[in-house]
Amino acid sequence: MVSANDLEFALDQVRANAPEQVPGVFGPSSVTWRIDREAVIFLGAGRALLLQLAHPWVAAAIAEHSKTFADPIGRFHRTFDIVFAMVFGSLDRALLSSRQLYRRHSMIVGEMPETVGPFVAGSRYCANDIPSLRWVHATLVETALMAHDLVLPPLSAEERERYWTESRTFGALFGLTGDDLPADWSGFAAYTNAMAQSDTLTVSPAAREIVRQIFGGARPWLRPPRWYRALTASLLPEPLRAGFGFGLDERNTRSADNALKWIRRVYPKLPDRLRYVGPYQEAHARLNGEPQPDWLTRCLNRAWIGRSQMDHRR
Repeated sequence: MVSANDLEFALDQVRANAPEQVPGVFGPSSVTWRIDREAVIFLGAGRALLLQLAHPWVAAAIAEHSKTFADPIGRFHRTFDIVFAMVFGSLDRALLSSRQLYRRHSMIVGEMPETVGPFVAGSRYCANDIPSLRWVHATLVETALMAHDLVLPPLSAEERERYWTESRTFGALFGLTGDDLPADWSGFAAYTNAMAQSDTLTVSPAAREIVRQIFGGARPWLRPPRWYRALTASLLPEPLRAGFGFGLDERNTRSADNALKWIRRVYPKLPDRLRYVGPYQEAHARLNGEPQPDWLTRCLNRAWIGRSQMDHRR
């Protein structure tokens, strides 16, 4: 478990190593800013969610404590609001977001309603459990890079190592220490591969129901298009793809391939103002001494985080 004292100790380390107050935890020269500024990372959002749901504790927590079904757009906004505030917010805003996430997780406790994989019915789960946090952190880090590399030039080996070093700092905002995370990129890759092959990741009935609601058309106006569902399925390990009931027939594969070809051709040519997410543009305005984001950044922020300004104390 991550205790409140554990979190504050981790945040002290983040504060000590941060460039300055205004740039925040990472700053404009970081690989993390370079990756997370790209709107194309949304291509991996479905994959990250499904990988998280494949952990039975995470699926049980979402099923019992989340408003995903009642407010799926709100869930999307809350998730990106937290992540972007940690990455692109000022130092104080990033630390505030970290503490807000910890308090929210502290209220998410319960018991497994049934046995799933190695987790027996009645066993306790908590969102601030270190193994669960480590897995959620891993899905965000790995999937963002995977989505980036699907469309844009892949990172070099040296850049991947820098990215992972920065991702360990990102993990500290979850309360994870250096001992909780692999030391280098190869160790991280070994961890994610081991998880994909282990019975820890087991698709529960609760996870399948959540996915059916989101991807299966329970709300037709929110149903992702065929190409996005197919792309998401193609990015999953095969056992999990089967567990969630995703098929990859020739029609689906062709749909995903055609969409990717179009995105790879068009996306790099987009102007930066459309290509980069609103929180990144707000961060750059902050670095330039502009206290308020302009109208386009405010519009982009509403699309990504559900409000017009990221760096605003609530």
